[in-house]
Parts: sequence; C-alpha cells; structure tokens
Amino acid sequence: MILKYQWEEKLLPFWIEIVALANECGVEKIALELHGNQCVYNVPSLLKLRQEVGPIVGANLDPSHLFWMGADPLIAAEALGEAVYHVHAKDTFLNAPKQAVTSLLENGNLTDIPTRSWSYITLGFGHGEEWWRQFCYRLKMAGYDGWLSIEHEDVLLNSLEGLEKSVALLKGVMPVAPADFKLQEI
Repeated sequence: MILKYQWEEKLLPFWIEIVALANECGVEKIALELHGNQCVYNVPSLLKLRQEVGPIVGANLDPSHLFWMGADPLIAAEALGEAVYHVHAKDTFLNAPKQAVTSLLENGNLTDIPTRSWSYITLGFGHGEEWWRQFCYRLKMAGYDGWLSIEHEDVLLNSLEGLEKSVALLKGVMPVAPADFKLQEI
C-alpha cells in the first residue's frame, strides 16, 4: 500500500513535472542512478518510470550498486538496452563470509572493510578484468557509446593510484575502434 502511495501520489507527479520542465529547457535525457533505498532502484522500477513519463528518463548504470543489491550488472545492461544514458565505472568487493552473516543490507562504517559485507573498491579489485571486458562489450551490444565515468570510493587506495589502475584496466578491455565487419556477398 505504501509503495502504491509513493508511486502514484508522490513519485509520478514529481517526475511528470520534472519531465515537463526538462522539455521546456531543451533537456533531452535525464539519467537516474539506480541505488537502493529509492523508489527507482533497479531495472524494473526504472522501466516502469520510463513507461509512465517517457524516454527522456534513462539509467545512469553503476554496476557497484547493483552488486551490493544482489543484481547482475551484465544482465541489467542488456535489459536496459537503449535506456542506458550514462555509466559509472565503480567496483564492489563482496565479502562472502560477512555477507553470509549480515546480508548485503550493510550500514557499517565504510572505512572498516574487514567487517563489512560489501565495500566500494578500485576497478579490478572486486571483479576481474574478464568481468569488466564482458560489461563493456554488453554495453556496446546494448547500443551504449558514451562515457564510463570512473568513480573512486576505495578507502584503502590513494585516489590517484586508484584512478591510474582503473584507467589501465578499462584501456585493456574496452572496445574502442568502430566495427568494420561487412557481410560477404554471395
């Protein structure tokens, strides 16, 4: 009942007004970051909002949030397709022993990584190069050809070192050259 109230009485009127204002101002895309504890937090809720207010609303796809919510960012990228408007490149370390006891609903101190079920971490330290290769490729399959904004929230690595490691990983896995495949004529 409360979710119905939030959607129908609060969220939809708000977004209908925001979309009208955005249209008046020439804004073509609004990218919502899917994040827990929000009404729009996963693929189905984003697609529901999009169905209600139109394709001006899309996703800021941040795999780190989907990891700690228990979703699969690879499948989410495919499911969102053309609704991916922006992407954050941020990783999450999932601490399985802690997760088994506390779940992924974590509210512990962000700097106390050993006691947390999950923590934001530099690219490649939570999920390896192969995972990031698949993520970049699936974004391309979904038609996304925009930026991957590196977001550094790793409390153990210096921000410059984290940035350098993240850039190096992405350079190694991102498809960058335009495809030149041509069907053979028979």
